[in-house]
Amino acid sequence: DCAEAPTLAQPLPVGDGRALLQRRPDIRQAERRLAAATARIGVATAELYPDIRLGASVGAAGLLEDFGNAMTRQWSFGPLISWTLPSSGTHARIHATEAGADAALAEFDSSVLQALRETQTALSRYAHDLDRLQSLQQAQQQAALAAAQNRRLYQGGRTPYLSSLDADRTLASADATLAQAEAQVSRDQIHLFLVLGGGWNADAIAAHASNE
Repeated sequence: DCAEAPTLAQPLPVGDGRALLQRRPDIRQAERRLAAATARIGVATAELYPDIRLGASVGAAGLLEDFGNAMTRQWSFGPLISWTLPSSGTHARIHATEAGADAALAEFDSSVLQALRETQTALSRYAHDLDRLQSLQQAQQQAALAAAQNRRLYQGGRTPYLSSLDADRTLASADATLAQAEAQVSRDQIHLFLVLGGGWNADAIAAHASNE
């Protein structure tokens, strides 16, 4: 059973940001589309070469009644060559595949820029909320100290009960605000985890880099 909210041992990613972003599904999809479009250019360019066939021929010469006998068999070896030249449609297909590659490259660039924008926004928000959390932790500690002091003063008969009650109310409000801030930081961590392609485990990044 989960008794408390999970926390990250390493609050911010450190290392190769390129390896992190490469694991994003949208980046990987755009990369594969670009690779496929580039490969199609090579396939279309190969069609520019003429289709050439080399070989030999065998035939027969002589009277019909002697067909099949050794005296009628005739062999002929090269250079026998036949070819067909590529049509104008081949050039059109090359231009079309090049245009497709340009579109895939533009889509890849757009995906990378979008990933960078999302990462920058997530990191900025996370850093801001961490600073706010630290300030609220200090405020909660001060409220807890004030509440404890007012409680002792009330118990000693030196302050009225309302003073102690106000201090306890301030502490309760500080506790609630701190809990909300901690929840927001947890959400920021999850969002940052997602925009970086699923986390920043050092072993996973090293394994992914070794497979490149």
